[in-house]
Amino acid sequence: MTVVLALRCEDGLVIGADTQITENDRGMSYPAPKLHALGEHAAWGGSGARGVLTDLAADLHESAGEVLQATDVGHALQARVLPIFRHHYDNFIEDVPGEEMGATPSAYVLAAGYSQDRPWIIEVNPTGLVSRYEDIGFHAIGSGAPMAQQAGALLAHFRMVQRPVRYGVMGIVRVLDALTITSPSVGGPIDLCRITPDGAHHFDDEEIAEVRDDVKTWVEREQELLDGLFT
Repeated sequence: MTVVLALRCEDGLVIGADTQITENDRGMSYPAPKLHALGEHAAWGGSGARGVLTDLAADLHESAGEVLQATDVGHALQARVLPIFRHHYDNFIEDVPGEEMGATPSAYVLAAGYSQDRPWIIEVNPTGLVSRYEDIGFHAIGSGAPMAQQAGALLAHFRMVQRPVRYGVMGIVRVLDALTITSPSVGGPIDLCRITPDGAHHFDDEEIAEVRDDVKTWVEREQELLDGLFT
């Protein structure tokens, strides 16, 4: 199971992902990065067929500047993604003797960033359809997306869209850590990126540990409030 989620805050964006890859047909599970830089002011993550995502990572690494400088980032991203999707769809062998094949090699892409100092959150689905979510302020992809969306709804009263991006970083880490508890196929170290008009910053393990300390304080303050609510 995969989950990639993005959140818009008052002064920036946050995008995060788990790193656990599960191959049910082989009975294997292993960590692998799902979040990638997209130039200096954006990042993207993907869910679905690993072969498709590997090709996308190579292409978007080379074309990041072109995508971010485009008048319409969504259409520019779509133009890079669709040929790779079509290649894999056209060359997929559905009937291999002696083997049970899974679904077609589809993939989802979720990207977040700044262009001309304006924030955006964009999804490209397996059909190539482009959807924008910066106005909503939250979106998730992957098989863990329904649970992430529910977690996002439960945190909606914190109004992250109206708070500094530091709060959004805590919110993403809290959601991802909750999903690792509720779903055994979401897990591993998490990938996390904070994006502002000044650029994208990818967190290292030590920085993520510091964010978890902040989340712990957040939870403790909630508990203190509830303990004294009716006293």
